[in-house]
Formats: sequence, structure tokens, C-alpha cells
Amino acid sequence: MKFLFVHQNFPGQYLHIVMHLLRRGGHEIVFISEPNNNAIAGVRRVNYQLARTSQDGVHPHIRDFDLAARRAEIVYGLAVNLRSLGFTPDIIIGHHGWGEMLGLPDVWPGVPMLGYFEFFYSPYGQDTAYDPEFPIGPEQFLRIRAMNGVNLLALALDQHGQTPTRWQLSRYPDWAQRRIRLVPEGARLDLCRPNAAVRAAPLAIGDFVVAPGEKLVTYVARNLEPYRGFHVVMRALPALLRARPDVKVVMVGGDDVSYGARLPQGNWRERLTGELAGQYDMSRVLMPGQVPYDTYLALLQRSDAHVYLTYPFVPSWSLREALACGCAVIGADVEPVREFLTEGRTGLLTPGLDSAALARRILDLLENPRLDRRIRQGARRHAEATLDMEGHLAAYEELIGEITGQAPRGTRARAAKG
Repeated sequence: MKFLFVHQNFPGQYLHIVMHLLRRGGHEIVFISEPNNNAIAGVRRVNYQLARTSQDGVHPHIRDFDLAARRAEIVYGLAVNLRSLGFTPDIIIGHHGWGEMLGLPDVWPGVPMLGYFEFFYSPYGQDTAYDPEFPIGPEQFLRIRAMNGVNLLALALDQHGQTPTRWQLSRYPDWAQRRIRLVPEGARLDLCRPNAAVRAAPLAIGDFVVAPGEKLVTYVARNLEPYRGFHVVMRALPALLRARPDVKVVMVGGDDVSYGARLPQGNWRERLTGELAGQYDMSRVLMPGQVPYDTYLALLQRSDAHVYLTYPFVPSWSLREALACGCAVIGADVEPVREFLTEGRTGLLTPGLDSAALARRILDLLENPRLDRRIRQGARRHAEATLDMEGHLAAYEELIGEITGQAPRGTRARAAKG
């Protein structure tokens, strides 16, 4: 089969399905994206560069849509060139968030499209209305609703949609939910797994060392920002570190902003360390920025308590991988997290904005070995039952076959058949 994938940040959510198709063999895979340093042998990349033009004349509420329209125009031109070179995909798979796919049905009429619908924005009942520390007023509601411009145009294409969790699906209007398939995402259980050897040995990140007898509290986000509860975790540190002199903390994440507003100056790490200066022993806390995957994995495997906080928003891949590693996860008591964590069985839940409660929950866990063992075992069992990547990829293949009328089994499957 011929596949066209589209995602501005190659490979995005499509790493595992692309690798799976390549292992199958016999497929032609083309991927349209902006340029980056990622590479996958066997994937033909077609890059585009979005011109950074001034948005001075664009209304602030639709600046994201303006960028999406520009992306759609550029990708449409690339697709026309691909068609002129003789490439017609059997299916187009991509993320609708950036507008890139809006013109593709006009290039290849009749070619089915499977689009990723990640989030439907609303001023009520989810992320923007969650944290009273950062309130929004009714004057911002139009801006928030306008963020669904690409969502709505993508739904109007009358193609196939997917989203990974029940909660994300529930955010869409009832009429739209009928067009979106729930396609759960998993974790590499062979790679993300408990590792007793890591837990028994010293763990070093540069000069920061966690000895086997010390307790390690971990936190991971793409960037250190309020949407992922960074401010709440930071404000829990003084009480936590005072109560347990044997605790060390590693907080992984960059200084950019993935979600929410940027600060006028500086970043959230600087803001919170300044706010808490002198209130905790900074030598026991490491913020290494973004780390290599093997370091990240070792942190999860070594962790004695893993904190996953988030606004009511898209759940992170790191939550799935933490469960697969058998982490004792303390998660925000919000609906998208409750889809993965069951209190006292696969994790602990804590009020997502309460730093004092978070410190108490971490201490409860560290001081109760039986609870710790039960949660770790429950997390891994839950991952084996619901997050197995191979099972999810097989279901993904079946969906592709349903949409296209072709089974994407590649040359190996055909050879076995013959």
C-alpha cells in the first residue's frame, strides 16, 4: 500500500505505526512535515518551510487559523507536485491540529483520510476554566471558541477521524463524535517495563546521584509549565523535603511553553525557583531540562513516586509509559487521568491544584511499602491489559483495512498466504 502521513513535527504520533508498517514490508511511505533532525530509514520525507510573516494585520483571535491556512496552502502545493510525479496514496493519515490536511481531498478526490482529532476547545469544563490562579473572563471566550476553526473545517471534510481517549472524544459536540473513532494509544511494554537492577544501583545524571537507599520522586513534562502542574509540584517541595531528608527530586522538562500563555519575561522554572528561594534544599532537586530517552526511562524505572499532574487536557505519553514501567503514580484527580488511574489500585489521585495535599500523598506512599507494592503491580497489570502497543497496532491495521478495503499486511503477509 501507499501511505501519506502528515504532521508538522515528524513523526509526531505516528512513530510506532510507521515503524510497524516498515517491519511488515512492501509499503511505500511518504511523510509531509516541517524539517527537523529526525529520520526513519525507508520513509520518504517531503519537507515544507512555513514563512514567518508578520501577523500585525490579523485579528488576535484568529492568528492560529491564519497560520493553519498558510500551512494548508503550502501542503496543497506539495501534494500537487507529488501527484504530478505519479504518487497517489491509498490512504492519507495525519494530524488535523495545524491545518495541513485541509486541501488534500481536493488533490486526491476519493482517497480516504484518517485524521487525528486531538482536542476540542471550550471555555467551560476543561483546561481554560480550571486554575483560578490564571483566570479568564468572558471577553476571552470568543478567542477560545475560535481555536476550533481548523477542527470544524476538518470535520466538514466528511472523512474519517480518530482520537486516543474517551475523554478527548467526549469534548467534541455530539454530532461530531459520530465521525471520530476511539483509537487508543499504547506503550512499548518490552521497553517500558520494571527493572530491578536500575532500582538497586546508584542513578547518576551528571553530578546528581541518587543512592540505592534514597527515595526518588520524579516528574516529567515536555516543558515545565502550569498546564502540567509544575507550579503545584514546586510548591509541594518545601514540606516534602523537610519531612523526608532521604528524598531527592528530579523534574524533567524544558523551559519553553507547550500549552497556555507565555510569561512576559523569563520562564516558569525561573519564576517558581525565585518564588521559593530559601524554602527548600535546592541541592536535592535536579531540573536537567529535556533528557535522552534512555535517561528518561531509567528515571521512571528508578522512581519511588512519580507525579503526573495536568489540567483537564490531553493526557501525556509519559503517563502511559510510567504505568508500563510499574511506577507508583500520583496523578491529578481529573477525568482524563482517571481514565488511566484507579485510586489505590493502579495509582493514587490527588487534587490537581493542592500542593499541600500532593506532599501528603507522596509521603503516604513513601511510608507505606504495602501500598507502594500494590500500586506498582497494579500499574503494570493495567498496562499489560490495556496499553500493549502490539495489540493497538494490530487494531490500527484493521481500521486502515476497513477504511481502504485493503489489508495493509505488506509482502511478508502475502508471502505467508501464498
